[in-house]
Amino acid sequence: MSSLFIAVEGPNGVGKSTVASLLADRLAALGPAGAHLTGEPTRTPLGQLLRRQEAFLHGKALALALAADRAAHIETEIIPRLDDGLHVVTDQYVASSLVRQRIDGLDLGEIWSYNRYVLPATVIYLEDHPEVIRTRLATRPHLTRLQLAGSPEKELALYRDAAVHLRRQQWRQHVVACDGLTPDQVVDLILARLPADRPDERGSP
Repeated sequence: MSSLFIAVEGPNGVGKSTVASLLADRLAALGPAGAHLTGEPTRTPLGQLLRRQEAFLHGKALALALAADRAAHIETEIIPRLDDGLHVVTDQYVASSLVRQRIDGLDLGEIWSYNRYVLPATVIYLEDHPEVIRTRLATRPHLTRLQLAGSPEKELALYRDAAVHLRRQQWRQHVVACDGLTPDQVVDLILARLPADRPDERGSP
């Protein structure tokens, strides 16, 4: 399997970080190419600032700052790792912006205008029952402003809207129902679908 660029997406509390980490580990074990795990906002100073300042940045300002962080992420981390022959797995990418910035009051067209020239990814959407997600969120000691403004039901619906939009842009996408599955079983399902994707994600959107 040639290098793949994969974005793991889904509502807050669905298990994106766990699945992204396991997926990178499993991809690395499949062959000599290796895999690189990353995420957004990034671990750069800009990305960390955005993580801390979400309570104070709103609307267009936050969307533009996230788009800038993403542009740097692509240029300085994602493309170099792909060029090295690694699979790249990111925990959150464009679809997260198409959801969370809508919760923050922007329309989908405006959000896409800030992201339309990014590197396309194969998107894995994780879904689970809203009550399962809500129970997980209730165990967290702190929720961000946008997590409090949304809900599992709203985020699931907006991710489906995002999938429709990205399908029009010819992005490769897969929906994985996590109901009753362990993270390893979810990754099994993802890996079973990836061979159908050809490794030319860097073509024009």
